[in-house]
Amino acid sequence: MPELPEVEVVRAGLEPSVTGARVLHVHVVDERALTRHRGPAEDFVARLTGRTVQAAVRRGKFLWMPLDDVGAGPEALVAHLGMSGQILLGRDRPAARHRRVVLAVQPAGRTADGLVEPPVELEFVDQRTFGSMAVDATVPTVDSAPAGHAGAADQADPDGAWRRRIPTQVSHIARDPLDPAFDDARFVALAHRRHSGIKRVLLDQGVVSGIGNIYADESLWAARLHHDRPADALSRRALTGLLDEVRAVLRRALEDGGTSFDAQYVNVNGQSGYFSQRLAVYGRQGQPCPRCGATIVREAFMNRSSHRCPVCQRRPRSRLG
Repeated sequence: MPELPEVEVVRAGLEPSVTGARVLHVHVVDERALTRHRGPAEDFVARLTGRTVQAAVRRGKFLWMPLDDVGAGPEALVAHLGMSGQILLGRDRPAARHRRVVLAVQPAGRTADGLVEPPVELEFVDQRTFGSMAVDATVPTVDSAPAGHAGAADQADPDGAWRRRIPTQVSHIARDPLDPAFDDARFVALAHRRHSGIKRVLLDQGVVSGIGNIYADESLWAARLHHDRPADALSRRALTGLLDEVRAVLRRALEDGGTSFDAQYVNVNGQSGYFSQRLAVYGRQGQPCPRCGATIVREAFMNRSSHRCPVCQRRPRSRLG
């Protein structure tokens, strides 16, 4: 599943084309992509056509595009990539396989010659149909801080009303560690209330968003923590140190364009990320630990797997059977 770095790469790729763009046409190819939309496909089309997109914003793994207010109240086009979702941009390109929703938008910018840019096609592509798009109402953020990361629009329109509004479908999601408004003290306090393993806390999108299996494993390795260490047994220093490692891992992944193991994750131009070349433990079972040389192991964890170094990340004694 695309995690924070992958969704941020998509957001940044969309930003130049969609900020200030007008939606010319909407075609719903497969209504299964609208499972989160409260209404039929016709309603989705009607509520998008003719609207102006104000920005591309992300919180955790969620992406949304605030829309101009046409009297129905503040709304946004919300996208969640699910397991295999992609958002592709292009002009006169062959239709992508597994395309579910197509938007034709008129960018606000002009060419180098001063001409109006031609329309661009935005395709929502999803092989496994776990992703979704929806037009959703937005509500004020509970802390009055900007709702998420909006890239250049943060500086271009810092006082825009859309900045401090969040889609209702995303409002329950915690801020992510790269968000300037992320509260480290809140994370520590919530972790100290959990006796569950620290990896479960990292994956809880109500505590901290954007972290999935890949980046949880990489961050725990960097912090030398076993995934099953009880969160409430970790010191404040250990938890803040873990947050530092999480941020470092996420930033490195962003530099590399995210992690791609197959063609299911690509950026808006159809290109893969290459952070997989720098992974320390995830997917490297049987290979040597980059730090100590011990053999990386893969273990069952919930309905997925965890990867760790048995020397650098020793199992907590209290949980030994």
